[in-house]
Amino acid sequence: MSPVQARPSDAERDRALAILRAGAGSGRLSHDTFVRRMNFVLNAQSRGELDSVLTDLPKPEPRVKVWARTVRDRVARVEVWRRLEDLVGVPLARRTPIMLPMTALALPAPGSATVRVGRGDGATLRLADVGVSRRHAELRHVGDGWMVRDLGSMNGTEVNGLRITTATRVRPGDRVSFGPVAFVLTWTE
Repeated sequence: MSPVQARPSDAERDRALAILRAGAGSGRLSHDTFVRRMNFVLNAQSRGELDSVLTDLPKPEPRVKVWARTVRDRVARVEVWRRLEDLVGVPLARRTPIMLPMTALALPAPGSATVRVGRGDGATLRLADVGVSRRHAELRHVGDGWMVRDLGSMNGTEVNGLRITTATRVRPGDRVSFGPVAFVLTWTE
């Protein structure tokens, strides 16, 4: 049996239907033609019948070609920015991220009240960065240590580089980030 006479697989039928949908969406096929051809694809007995339905429609581009065009377009945009920078004489985009030194955040003594972190008026530790939510997180002394809990903030809370979703135990030396603002926890005597 030749490949053209072989029965089409479900994946081949799905690809054919995708080509038909694209043809109808681009205006190459009327609604009636689309429905007629769709029924033909679903009832096709051979790959040759599938091919005959799609002969007048463009085939989808290979993924490699789409990927290459995307890369080419992005590289062209970077070149445009570089030419603008040369023309203006000022860098328009940061090429390397700015690394700020970590600020120490001292954990209060055991038995202290809960520390609320955020931009809002009710925060015990107010951070003036727009990446910090008004009610961002809280530090609470529980039992023999401290726990940090995110309060549903937009940019999240991280402990040692991992975003937390539940209350997490923290210790001196841990890195805690409230959105873009990062601290190293220390201990107060």
